[in-house]
Amino acid sequence: MFSHVMIGTNDLVRAKEFYDKVLGTLDVPPGRVDRHRVFYRTPTGIFSVSLPIDGKPATHANGGTIGFAASSPEQAKAWHDAGLAAGGKTIEDPPGVRPSGTYLAYLRDPDGNKLCALYRYPVE
Repeated sequence: MFSHVMIGTNDLVRAKEFYDKVLGTLDVPPGRVDRHRVFYRTPTGIFSVSLPIDGKPATHANGGTIGFAASSPEQAKAWHDAGLAAGGKTIEDPPGVRPSGTYLAYLRDPDGNKLCALYRYPVE
């Protein structure tokens, strides 16, 4: 359904450092800088971070969350740990299994964007 997701940043260098570390835990190659943006390309879609082209400050979406698929609970936890080490902040409940039967880990990036790593356990 989606071709890409793009969010804003006020510091492209900081954002690239953060997302290279966080997305690296999900086996995503380091981002490629294209002028005022960083692109993370995968076979299933593109995630990008951009300085706002209107020149105004970037802000995070209130109520918005960007979810990244993890291949295991351990990978989701590693994603969360890498995010904290790279300047992110943990939010909501600690990483773990939720009543829905999914493993979730939430954090905010240095610009305040809400992120989630999610692992869905196989249905028996």
